[in-house]
Parts: sequence; structure tokens; C-alpha cells
Amino acid sequence: MRVLFVCTGNICRSPTAEGVLKQKLQARTIGHVQVDSAGTHGYHVGEAPDPRARDKAARRGYDLTDQSARRISRDDFERFDWIVAMDSGHLRQLERLCPPQYQDRLHLFRDFIGGEHAGQDIPDPYYGALNGFEEVLDLVELGCDAMLERLEISSPAKQVR
Repeated sequence: MRVLFVCTGNICRSPTAEGVLKQKLQARTIGHVQVDSAGTHGYHVGEAPDPRARDKAARRGYDLTDQSARRISRDDFERFDWIVAMDSGHLRQLERLCPPQYQDRLHLFRDFIGGEHAGQDIPDPYYGALNGFEEVLDLVELGCDAMLERLEISSPAKQVR
């Protein structure tokens, strides 16, 4: 299974989701899952995640230091099983870029949580106050937990038991 998180510049929301899911996967017995992130724009290619995102994530035990921003590529649509947009604007951009045969791989992040979260965006904390990064982490943790539940249900290792 391969999961790609996508936001605008790949320095706040999507690298946070990548770091959280990777850390949570280490504590679970779900087959091999590859996790990555990318941006819809190339504003920050090669840069580390935003220092505020790294700091808030580290305070909760998530390490974002080995990541660097990249822009989504056409190959990503074929390589990844779940391409997860952090907001509806990203999802619309991905729908325009994605070849028709891979459209079913596109998802909105908060749809994994469901309920009142379905159809909602992960807010962009970049221009806001520091508490925006905390809110992003709260939502990303919820979403990653929901993703893990889906992965556990579909995991061959889980079905064998």
C-alpha cells in the first residue's frame, strides 16, 4: 500500500500527515505501507517542512526532519494507491491532473474521519497563529487513526490471523 498526502507547498499540512502516519504505522502490525507527501505547487521544492510544523509535531513525538518538499508528478498517480488531498482546492487540482484510470485513488483527508468531518478541509496554518498548527495536528491524528483502521481491515496479515 502506498499513501501520498498533498497540500499546496508541501511544508505544513502534508508533511505533518506523512510524519504522523509513519509514526503511527510503527506501532501497528499492518503490512508494508509506504508514505510520502507532495505539493500542488513548487514554491518550496527542496525545503524542509515549516519550522513551526516541525516544532509542534516534535512536541507530540513526530519527526518531520527527514522530509523535503517536492511537487506532485504525473508518475505519482500511478505509483500511489491513496492520493489524499488536504483540502478541497487540492482535490480539484488533483482531479484535473489525474489520468481517468486513477481518479478512484483521489481522496479528501477528512473524509477518512467521516461524520461531521466529511467534505471538510484541513485548514492551512501557514499565515495564521501557532495554534493553527496544533489544530492541524489534532485533525491529522484523527484522520491517520481512521486510515489505520481501514488499512488494518484490508491488510493481508490481519486477514490471515
